[in-house]
Amino acid sequence: MNRQSHRPPAVVVMSDLAALARQHRLITDIAERGLAPLVIVGPSTDLARLTGHIEDGTHPLSRIAAVRRLPGPAIDSVLASVQDWITDFDVRGVICSGEVFVDPAAVLAEALALPSPGTWAARVCRNKVMQRVILRDHGPSWRAFAPHERDTAASDVYPCVVKPAGRMFSSGVIRVSDDAELRAALGAYEPDETILVEELVTGPEFSVEALVHRGEVMWSGVTAKLTNEDSGPYFTEIGHTSPAKLPFPQSDTLIAANSAILKALKFDSGITHAEFRLRDGQPVLMEVAARLPGDAITMLWHLATGRPLEPAIVDLALGVKPEYPAPTRRAVQRFVEHRPGRLTDVRCAGQSVSWIADDGYWPTATPSDTKAPARCASVMVGLPRGARLGLLHDSSGRSASVVVDLPWEADPDREVGIYADQVELVIDAETAGSLAH
Repeated sequence: MNRQSHRPPAVVVMSDLAALARQHRLITDIAERGLAPLVIVGPSTDLARLTGHIEDGTHPLSRIAAVRRLPGPAIDSVLASVQDWITDFDVRGVICSGEVFVDPAAVLAEALALPSPGTWAARVCRNKVMQRVILRDHGPSWRAFAPHERDTAASDVYPCVVKPAGRMFSSGVIRVSDDAELRAALGAYEPDETILVEELVTGPEFSVEALVHRGEVMWSGVTAKLTNEDSGPYFTEIGHTSPAKLPFPQSDTLIAANSAILKALKFDSGITHAEFRLRDGQPVLMEVAARLPGDAITMLWHLATGRPLEPAIVDLALGVKPEYPAPTRRAVQRFVEHRPGRLTDVRCAGQSVSWIADDGYWPTATPSDTKAPARCASVMVGLPRGARLGLLHDSSGRSASVVVDLPWEADPDREVGIYADQVELVIDAETAGSLAH
């Protein structure tokens, strides 16, 4: 599109510091196109810390042209907060890189006649109950209980899964085995939370990442997931492999199911991240998100394909049809097991360790040649020094992880295990007794 404007061109990015640190390439790619990155963050972001990164000329986030911190993602508040940007800048794209702002990002983009998932698709992707209703043919059997119905919550079959409808990062998701455990789980939620009670779907878990341009799926990739569900009642993700080491018919089945879901949502433009279980070879939808994937999945696809995902996401926001290659290698992220205590250091022989919570950015991945041997691409720590480690109830409690880049035919579990075993967590065990819960 040929735009004539005396206003400086810009892209609005809605995110938080953790996601900005992970996807800092979004900011640099926007800036390198001659566009001003305008950033909205929510209350979870330490604005002083983010401002410090912006003022540090050596930091990738220093390319941010302006930032505003909002108390929440209410659509009217977001629109009110950006009205001067709309006047002062020629806003050419809107990107949501975190879960919280999915709704307002889509509304702003649609209001400015810019590419977006579409407000309906974004709304459904942000609401687990809506997903179960709208996409009921693709998911498990379920029942939702509004706050005033909490006392009537029950399950027809055990074990089952209980989850709060509005949370993220696997927070509050738990497997229960009987009525007593169900009642105990319900007591841990906030009084205003709607609760989902779902059948327990067994089978391996995967995510499907997709780039969608004007309703057409341009690229899809299948990532295998590993959780801690075998060791307890929780479902915290502790590993990812991109692409999954699956027979092509199974990958094709997952991609076809994801495409059918996006068609049902009338999803227009953007990146999606949907999670499935394969039960007896058939995909069962766990949830779908209208945003970039979390953890190191974008890094894994960069290592697997040789090309970063972020420029394709900027293309989609600008209405440009992206091109993204098929993978020629695999990459794995695996979180290291820890014991309760206070984390004081992380060491790995011959490998630098990135403290991403302290540094405010993730290490930049450098792809290997197609036939190169396996290597450790990164060791990262998501928590700050001195953080308390306990049982893994959700993603926020994970400590260190390794990212391994490997040839297509190599065994992902074997290769990542070699490097994960080299990571040493230095934990103050004197306080472990008070930190285990």
